[in-house]
Amino acid sequence: METIAFSGPFTLDRSRQAAVQVYEYLREEIVNLTLKPGTLLSRNELSAHFELSVTPIRDALMRLEEEGLVDIYPQHATRVRGISIASARQAHFLRLSIELEVVRTLARKNDAVLGQSLQSLVLQQRAALKANDLESFYRVDHAFHRQLYVAADVEELWRLMRHRSGNMDRLRRLHLPLNGKADQILKDHGAIADAVAQGDAAAAEAAVRRHLSGTLSELDALREQYPNYWMPGAD
Repeated sequence: METIAFSGPFTLDRSRQAAVQVYEYLREEIVNLTLKPGTLLSRNELSAHFELSVTPIRDALMRLEEEGLVDIYPQHATRVRGISIASARQAHFLRLSIELEVVRTLARKNDAVLGQSLQSLVLQQRAALKANDLESFYRVDHAFHRQLYVAADVEELWRLMRHRSGNMDRLRRLHLPLNGKADQILKDHGAIADAVAQGDAAAAEAAVRRHLSGTLSELDALREQYPNYWMPGAD
């Protein structure tokens, strides 16, 4: 049985709601797989770690349950839920649908400055990969895609998509170190940036389809390598 072990300290910002900050911290720890599926989350231990009362802990856990990332049981027992493949597939469908329209919209603008900004992020990712810093690589990956949404003036859809993507993000974390995935991400991001800058909507859409479909195609290999990470009955 996994027990709580966090990747870093927690510092409370008194200007923001405590429950929101606990939720954000725990969500990141779950998504980055520091808190692995099956990890027991004791409210008392969490309260001691965050130096907060049980109330914001409870509220944070309830938000995580709504996203399908934890299971809350009677007598205050909470466990990190196994990865739901069904949820991941739905998140993939949502993200693909949105980002195809996003890059189509951006390609119509034929914005060379945006293309340069995106290529700068690709260079940052390449530097992070060269340094074997996958956490930084992953953060810049998010920055790249968020930039697309911002440029298309649909940043609220980025926040919606992120809220729905916890299980898909866990899959991507498992996949990132394997089979040249990081190198393929760099190629795909470069292709998206070039197509947007050149106003080539068809090429941008093709690059997005290729980019977002790689992880689900590796499900069998991921389940074989991580047999205890999944919801029962995952297909």
